[in-house]
Amino acid sequence: MTHHDETKRIAELNDICRAAMGVAGRLVLTAGIASLPSADQSAIIEKVQNFKDFSADNDPYGERDFGAFEHAGEKIFWKIDYYDPTLSQGSDDPADPKKTARVLTILLAEEY
Repeated sequence: MTHHDETKRIAELNDICRAAMGVAGRLVLTAGIASLPSADQSAIIEKVQNFKDFSADNDPYGERDFGAFEHAGEKIFWKIDYYDPTLSQGSDDPADPKKTARVLTILLAEEY
């Protein structure tokens, strides 16, 4: 697999992770997000699922693993990290879903 093909595959898997939160990857809401009203949490999750505003600034490697947006006056970040299936260390091949557990974290920017 070429580097370009690998990056494309990682981006596709990250898109699936965001679309199928909790199924294609683990979902973590930080304390700041979890403390928001459930309607806000739901709206934020929907914005992450539908996020398409990728640019060289927020996605320099083309993996679609980070995003930022505003919600109700708060800056929200989301990011995807790659771990081995046991979650004990980083994945050595994020393009291979058999070797990678994705963890999608949604957080207030101030928690970063």
